[in-house]
Amino acid sequence: MDAIIRDRYGNWAQGWNWCYRYGGPIGSWVTGVSSVTTPDETAARVVAALLEWRQWLEEMAGRFAELAPPLEASPEDRSWHLERACVRLVTLALDSGAEGGWHGQAAQVLRWFLTTTGMGQDDAEQAVESAIGGRFESWVTPGQTVIESVGEDLAVGLTGHAPYRDHRERAVLEDFHDRY
Repeated sequence: MDAIIRDRYGNWAQGWNWCYRYGGPIGSWVTGVSSVTTPDETAARVVAALLEWRQWLEEMAGRFAELAPPLEASPEDRSWHLERACVRLVTLALDSGAEGGWHGQAAQVLRWFLTTTGMGQDDAEQAVESAIGGRFESWVTPGQTVIESVGEDLAVGLTGHAPYRDHRERAVLEDFHDRY
């Protein structure tokens, strides 16, 4: 099924069956054993999961664009943007309904986010692994201080600067992201 979907729709479709039970965002498909029934029902589930996947990817692309540091940002401002993006994206993964593997979704989304800012895949992988450092576990919801610590570690690791903590000058941006 994966090969048929990728051949027909392209690489963006890879992940169409990343079920919430395994840390993904998809609720329309669980596993082949439980999702494959009659040809018509199975086809309907595949279509629903593919549409769900596409919608999620588009939402992530929008979030990435909103959270990305401006190209002209100073290292301090870039650090602040990266820290806030990390905190918001990890929180989004926690709130997504993903069950035991939420931490895999959080790491994947962070890697994707970093590549949209121009970072190579290997560097993004290393930066995320270094920032998380084993602090996220399956079935364990981290406290806000842990999430913020990961965000700060990611930002400092990438910029060499600690995020500026006085967010009053960025209140409008903070409020915007808090609404979503």
